[in-house]
Amino acid sequence: MNITPDFAGLSDAARTYIARHLHDDPAQLALQARRHPSLPVPELVRQIQARQKARTKLPAWADDIDLIFPPALSVEQASSDRTAAFKASLVSGERLADLTGGFGVDTSFFARQIAEVHYVERSAQLAGVVEYNLRHLGIDNVRIHATDAVSFLKNTDLTFDWLYLDPARRDNAARKIYRLQDCEPDVVRILPLLLHKSKRVLLKTSPMLDIEQAVQELKHVRRLWVLAVDNECKEVLYELGQEAAVDPERLTINLKRDGTQQEFRLNRAREARAIPRYAEPQQYLYEPNSAVLKAGGFRSVGTAFELLKLQQHSHLYTSDVLRADFPGRIFRIRAVEKYEAAALKAHLGSDGRAHVTTRNFPDSVADFRQRTGIREGGDLYLFATTNLEGRLMVLVCEKL
Repeated sequence: MNITPDFAGLSDAARTYIARHLHDDPAQLALQARRHPSLPVPELVRQIQARQKARTKLPAWADDIDLIFPPALSVEQASSDRTAAFKASLVSGERLADLTGGFGVDTSFFARQIAEVHYVERSAQLAGVVEYNLRHLGIDNVRIHATDAVSFLKNTDLTFDWLYLDPARRDNAARKIYRLQDCEPDVVRILPLLLHKSKRVLLKTSPMLDIEQAVQELKHVRRLWVLAVDNECKEVLYELGQEAAVDPERLTINLKRDGTQQEFRLNRAREARAIPRYAEPQQYLYEPNSAVLKAGGFRSVGTAFELLKLQQHSHLYTSDVLRADFPGRIFRIRAVEKYEAAALKAHLGSDGRAHVTTRNFPDSVADFRQRTGIREGGDLYLFATTNLEGRLMVLVCEKL
């Protein structure tokens, strides 16, 4: 199905303009539009804005002057190349449909893994942009469908090895929403149709959605992945099938900046059986990554690595023997101090800077900084928390 819009790509002059101003302030470029009467400057400025928004998560696409970028919201909602590559590693088979195609990032990565990919997008204009971009990228095993997910599934005779959905999480006023029933499409409502067309469904949701609630509402969750990038939780992925697991496995993944990844597995039963042991701070401090905490691994992550917990509600762990494979940040504890500015500043350099984290602590990071006068930065890390007796303490640490 060929639905490419009338544009045949950017003119040479337009590409030159974008390349020259790729890192400039879009607002200033818009004010200077009169200097380029022969160019559609408002559209080119929008292209520059979208590329700037995509630079961190889609660097190769942002630098490709021949690609066409949709409005900024579509770019904002698109997967990063790292998360898209991870999702593609989860699927296999001959045929997959991306039912919420959007900017086409996930589709382009699925197409490297699956022989026949169907891209479904209700916006014909956006579908046209993606068709043009995929052709430019040399991806020729994707079929484009300008329709909504339900209509596509009802009107096709095909069945699929996988269906993928990333439901829109904005309402008509562009406000963020998180409940499954409020997203478009409503996966809970159309789940029978999805499972009629495919034995396996991969669903992406916001990390703000409560996992326990999602598992209960979906009823067909076989396993799930909590995915973080550089310790920032980005999305939760649910594999849905004909039969649900009684207690779905939760795989936590943290994709690190150096190309490696941290993994940890848990389920509710193992978490419930985990009995933490407690101790005062020892030589090393461990902070679980955001994916582990989102998955609810508050106790099992400590017992799995034979660590001691500082306090029931702090979710910080300690040991005298280094566990370098721990899924999170690891620090060497240099000192344990009271919550007093003078005692803490004695450990800092002349610039009085340190990174601050508060866990199970009455003051926020902002309050901590205001009270102590310690500014952000430097090589030391301060963990403000509570000890076993309920007294406030600050751990002065260096990162390993």
